Amino acid sequence: MNTFIQKAITVFRDQTMRKRIGFTVLALILFRALAAIPIPGVDSVSLQALLNSSQFFGFLNIFSGGGLSNLSIVMLGVGPFITASIVIQLLTMMFPKWKAMLHDEGEAGRMKLSNYSRLLSVPLALISSVGFLSLLQSQNVLPQITTFDFALNVIIVSAGSILLMWIGELISEFGIGNGVSLIIFAGIVAVLPSNVTQFLAAYNPTDIPVYLIALLIGIIVIAGVVFVTEAERSVPVTYAKQVRGNKVYGGASTYLPLRLNQAGVIPIIFALSILLFPQIISTALSKVSIVWLADFAAATTVFLNNPWVHGIAYFVLVVLFTYFYTAVTFDPKLISENLQRAGAFIPGVRPGEHTRDHLAAIVTRITLVGALFLGTIAILPLLMQAFTANQNLAIGGTALLIVVSVVLDLLKKIDAQVAMREY
Repeated sequence: MNTFIQKAITVFRDQTMRKRIGFTVLALILFRALAAIPIPGVDSVSLQALLNSSQFFGFLNIFSGGGLSNLSIVMLGVGPFITASIVIQLLTMMFPKWKAMLHDEGEAGRMKLSNYSRLLSVPLALISSVGFLSLLQSQNVLPQITTFDFALNVIIVSAGSILLMWIGELISEFGIGNGVSLIIFAGIVAVLPSNVTQFLAAYNPTDIPVYLIALLIGIIVIAGVVFVTEAERSVPVTYAKQVRGNKVYGGASTYLPLRLNQAGVIPIIFALSILLFPQIISTALSKVSIVWLADFAAATTVFLNNPWVHGIAYFVLVVLFTYFYTAVTFDPKLISENLQRAGAFIPGVRPGEHTRDHLAAIVTRITLVGALFLGTIAILPLLMQAFTANQNLAIGGTALLIVVSVVLDLLKKIDAQVAMREY
């Protein structure tokens, strides 16, 4: 406790840290102000009915920071930028030239790929805006807007998403922590008061045992998220001894940390995008004049809205994308080559291909645990609602995972800044 107080005093005494924290807070306040500005022509009753009838839009409302609940000018949140970043990372693994640029040019290569992500965010924001606004118009959420107003709303919503991306990058550069993650975090925290209000409105004294069990599960989930987020598998590494003249160099022993959950929350976001796409199409097609196509689309929408179908598909996709994203971001061959180049080896394992296979086997095993954990966390709200029959009782889930991960990352960065200033 004394250490925490000393670090807090160090943070607030340091002028640079105060400016960084102040800039971050002001940027998040600006984000919340933008999230309160709605686009014109919204039918609030139809919008609320749509949000209550679709689990997907509930998730999207979380990621947009509550901006979707009132169709604000930042209703897309940082979704297009996140999608663009994922696409660029996948393309980096597919194109050897980009991969070589990333490894050879270092920070300059990462900056080039970041610019590609920013450029790709613009068309993705436009496409997402057209899709969402068309869907909302078909659901009578935007019943009385002209074609010109529709095009204007597309531009406004797309510009709002790009503006949020810019604010997030400013936070990363001049504030503290990852700006995009903090924007999502602020959006999740901002919707908590309304969620608590809904929960209290549905309070029933006879359900007190259920509430106590839910509270216990919530505490266990938070502890599990912290444990899995911080857990790592340490692979021992030894550096070979080198004799130069009369001196002996090397021979030190260290370890290679392999995180249990290397993919973070990216698989959940990716799986959510894949699940959302067919529902948007089927919902839009259910309003067409062709009878057989409208009936088929309506039946598809009902099927996709089934909680068990949604839960099983969500779980499977999260597990698959966890393996896929880990394979994309973690290259055992590159690590084995770097170890061999540095004169290091894993005790009992030959350098080269054997080291590559050994690391790949370890990552495959620990990724299974991380993938099952992410899948369980993703569908936990659905399970709680199914077994308690209380729609307001949603323990855990993606929002909790993001909040805990962002808080842990922010604390680490503040601690690193404090340590740097102490030295």
